Amino acid sequence: VQLQASGGGLVQAGGPLRLSCAASGRSFSSYVMGWFRQAPGKEREFVAAINWSGGSASYADSVKGRFTISRDNAKNTVYLQMNSVTPEDTAVYYCAARSGMVLSTALSEYDYWGQGTEVTVSS
Repeated sequence: VQLQASGGGLVQAGGPLRLSCAASGRSFSSYVMGWFRQAPGKEREFVAAINWSGGSASYADSVKGRFTISRDNAKNTVYLQMNSVTPEDTAVYYCAARSGMVLSTALSEYDYWGQGTEVTVSS
């Protein structure tokens, strides 16, 4: 599966931003989808993940209550709605796909990665 992330840009602190990740290939609904981010000078970290049906999701503590992950299997797309953003959310955001049914926060357990979309939050 190939992944194409989009929607990044410059946003003011406190504002919203929605990222999208379009997948090509078959069986999109069979993948767990995740969002990760990498801030300058830091390691890539888990942000959120969603199961195949969209009925179960997991979030990093740092974004819980502010970000929402969702998916539209008919459109082969996963979204990350970001609300109340802060400068600490500035990073390159990556979407990733994991074969199987179990949610995971571990980078090493994701099989496919998109190219990343850059988010910059101004204070």
